[in-house]
Amino acid sequence: MLKISVPASSANVGPGFDSAGIALSRYLTLTVERAEEWEFIHSNSVVPMVDHYRNHYIYKIASQVAEWHECDLPACQVTMHSEIPLARGLGSSASAIVASIELANQMCQLDLSEEDKLALAVKIEGHPDNVAAALLGSFVISVKIGEQTSYKKLPLLNMDLVVYIPSFELKTEDSRKVLPDSFDMKEAATASGISNLMISALLMDDFALAGRMMEADLFHESYRAKLIPNYDDIRSHARELGAFGTVISGAGPTMISFVAKGKGQTIAKKMSRIYSDYEIDAVSIDEAGLVVEKL
Repeated sequence: MLKISVPASSANVGPGFDSAGIALSRYLTLTVERAEEWEFIHSNSVVPMVDHYRNHYIYKIASQVAEWHECDLPACQVTMHSEIPLARGLGSSASAIVASIELANQMCQLDLSEEDKLALAVKIEGHPDNVAAALLGSFVISVKIGEQTSYKKLPLLNMDLVVYIPSFELKTEDSRKVLPDSFDMKEAATASGISNLMISALLMDDFALAGRMMEADLFHESYRAKLIPNYDDIRSHARELGAFGTVISGAGPTMISFVAKGKGQTIAKKMSRIYSDYEIDAVSIDEAGLVVEKL
């Protein structure tokens, strides 16, 4: 019997499009034990039940990984608890992919390395930003060049985060449809420079500059903003309360603010009074990423 825990994640961080990802202190947890036949038990309603275990996302990914490694995945009873809402820009699919890979790794005794798991996750997800953060924890910069993914974890950032989760979903594919097919060279160079400066400012603890660069993104935010009600107002109110920067989390519709350490709860409470129809929560950066415990 074992427990697999994987954090939520927020991708892009403004200009770090498809490259930057941060692990957040909300979790998908699988409690797994061998059984005579497959069974999935959902301990809360965040993830809907399916009519047959073979249609369960976790099973489909885990069985695919096992097949790639020529292993017969043994039957398990999997109790699933998720704090990560679906289709909100908080990496629910990435967390499920990482958890599924680890389920196959443990049940088939594959002895996968960190690099092996990341390569599998990127193969399944298609890009590394969310899966790298979910697997590794902290703030991760990653890039996929051809079939090779390279990454680097940043030192832990001394700040709090506030997430603004609306009640409606926004599918990633719908959010990507509004993006341009190409940029001209001058605009792309400026957008890249903004991203470079944001990362440099974060590394130097210049959070005010980092926040300005987050909000100066040219790659995707201005195109996606029209899909997100209260986009400008949430940014403005958060800034008035002291947030360094507020951006779309992943493909949206959740937004996320970067705030001074120790200020997250206060700002979340004040923003909750303004946006009572949102789930607003102060979260921290998860340092551990994937965690497996033997029970």
